[in-house]
Amino acid sequence: MPTLRIALAQDNPVVGDLDANAALIRAAAGAASAAGAHLLATGEQSLTGYPVEDLALRHSFVEASRERLIRLAAELAEDGHGALPVAVGYLDSDGPIPERIGAVGGRGIRNALALLQDGKVLFRYYKHHFPNYGVFDEERYFVSGHELHLARIGGVDVAFTICEDIWGGVPITAADEAEAGLVVNINASPYEQGKHERRLALVKERSAEVGAPIAYLNLVGGQDEIVFDGGSFIADTAGKILSSARRFSSELLITDVELAAASGADVANHSGTTMSTSLHVISAEPAAMETRIEPSYAPDLERLEEIWEALCLGLGDYVRKNGFESVIFGLSGGIDSALTAVIARDAIGADRVHTVAMPSRYSSQHSQDDAADLAARCGINHSVEEIQPIVDSYLADIGISGLALENLQARVRGNILMALSNQHGHLVLAPGNKSEYAVGYSTIYGDAVGGFAPIKDVLKTLVYELATWRNAKARSLGETEPIPENTILKPPSAELRPDQKDSDSLPDYEILDGILSGYVDSDRGREDLVEQGYPADVVDRIAGLVDRAEYKRRQSAPGTKITVKSFGRDRRLPITNRFRGK
Repeated sequence: MPTLRIALAQDNPVVGDLDANAALIRAAAGAASAAGAHLLATGEQSLTGYPVEDLALRHSFVEASRERLIRLAAELAEDGHGALPVAVGYLDSDGPIPERIGAVGGRGIRNALALLQDGKVLFRYYKHHFPNYGVFDEERYFVSGHELHLARIGGVDVAFTICEDIWGGVPITAADEAEAGLVVNINASPYEQGKHERRLALVKERSAEVGAPIAYLNLVGGQDEIVFDGGSFIADTAGKILSSARRFSSELLITDVELAAASGADVANHSGTTMSTSLHVISAEPAAMETRIEPSYAPDLERLEEIWEALCLGLGDYVRKNGFESVIFGLSGGIDSALTAVIARDAIGADRVHTVAMPSRYSSQHSQDDAADLAARCGINHSVEEIQPIVDSYLADIGISGLALENLQARVRGNILMALSNQHGHLVLAPGNKSEYAVGYSTIYGDAVGGFAPIKDVLKTLVYELATWRNAKARSLGETEPIPENTILKPPSAELRPDQKDSDSLPDYEILDGILSGYVDSDRGREDLVEQGYPADVVDRIAGLVDRAEYKRRQSAPGTKITVKSFGRDRRLPITNRFRGK
C-alpha cells in the first residue's frame, strides 16, 4: 500500500489579517517541506480567519481574499515549496456577490478550499453543507458547492471537504463512490464541553462509511466569544486514531499513513449523489519513503483542565488580537473576581494584570484581606481605592436607599475602573458568572461594566469547581495555591448592605444552576423542570428573573463560550417578550 506523509497545520489565524495568516501558512509549508511531507492542509478559512461574519458581504474583502490566495500560491513557489500540494481555506466568490442577503440564486459567496501547487491554484472546492445553529450563520452568507475534488498524490486519491460536510452526508457519499483513499476535512469547529468526544465518534463513523482514513484538521485560538480548541487527528476505518495534535495550542501534526492505491476508476459524475466529482493527477506513482515518522499522540485532558485551557485561551487571544497590553478589574475578595484574576494571570502573565479593591462601609475586612492575599500569591498589580467618600458625595445631593444605594456603589466602582482604563489603556474585565448573568444578579453599568467577561459562560457551581481544581494543580506542581482558602469557603456576598449574602436573594446555587441548565441550555419549560423535582414556585421565580434580565445581557460584554448555549451568539431571545409558557 502507498504511504503518504500528511501534514496538518493547526494554526491560530486572526480574522481579516490576510498577510499574517498567509505568513502562518508559508511557515507551515516550510516545516512540512523540511519534514518530507507529501501534502499540507490548513484550517477552514485559514487565510481569512473564521468566522468572518458580515465581512463576507463586503466585495472588497472577498476580492482581497481571492487576490491574496493567488499571491500565496506564488509565494510558496518562491519559497521553494512549490512542489508541495497545500490545501488552503479561504473566502471566494464565483459570481456577483448578492446585493442583499438571501439573493444568491446559486452563485455568490463561497466558503472555499483551494489546492495550491507550483505557484498555481489547481482547483477550488466549495463547502456543501452549512451549519446554521448556535454560533453559526453560514446560510446567511454562503452558497453551496456541488462538486467534489480529488487529487491523486503519490498514487492515492485524496478527497477534500470542509467542516460540516463531514456531519452531512453528500460529500462523504461522493468520496465513497469515487473510491477515495483519504478524506481531508478542514475545520473551524468551536469548543464546548464534550464536543471533542463527539467529533472523534463522528469521524470514526464516517471513516468506516467511506472506507478510507479521515484527516480531521481544526483551527486553534480565540475569536471574540468563540474558542477553537484544535485537537486535530487522523482516524482509520477500524476506528483507530493514527495520530493526534494537542488541544488549545498551535501544532504541525505530521503523520505517515498507509493508504489504498488509486483504483483507476472513472470518478466523474457518479449517480446517487448530488455532487459531481473531478480528479486532478499530481503524482500517480507511490511516493518514496526512506524513513518513517513515529506517530505522535496528544495527552487527554481532564474535564476541568480542558475548561481552564479554553478560558485562558479565550481571554488571552482577545487581549492579544485586539491590541491590549493589560487588563484591570475589581478584586473584591470574592470567588468570581478571584477566579478571573488567576485566569488572567495564566493567560497573559502576572505583570499585565491590574486589580483594584474598592471597599465601601459594607466591605468586610476579611474580603479586603483575601483580595490582597490573592494578589500577593499571584504576583499581580494591586491597589486600593476607597469609594465611600464618592458614595457620600452622591448621597449629599440625592436621596436614595435600598437597592438604589447598592447599585450606586457598584456604579461608582465601574466608573473608577473605566477611568483607569482610559488613563492607562487597560482592558476592563467583567468578572460576573453565568448564574448571575442569567438572573440579572449584577448591576448594569456597575459590576457588569467591561470589555470582556472571562467567566460569563461559567455557572457558579463550576466557578467553585475550577477554583478548587486550580489550587489542587498548584499543589501538585509544588507551587503556591493562588486562591485563598477563605475565598472558597466563605458564603458568597456582594457586600452592598449589612450582612448581605447571595442566599438572601437566590436559592442554593446547586438548585439555581440545575434550573438554569434546563431552562437556558436545554430550553426546557416549567413543567419539565418541575417533573425533574424542582419546586414549582422556585422554577417560576427563576424563569421570571431570567426573562426579565434579557435587556441587561443584550448590553453585556462578550465572554468565552464553553457551553452548548452561551448568552449572546447562541441564545437569542426578544427583550420585549410576554410569553410565559409551560
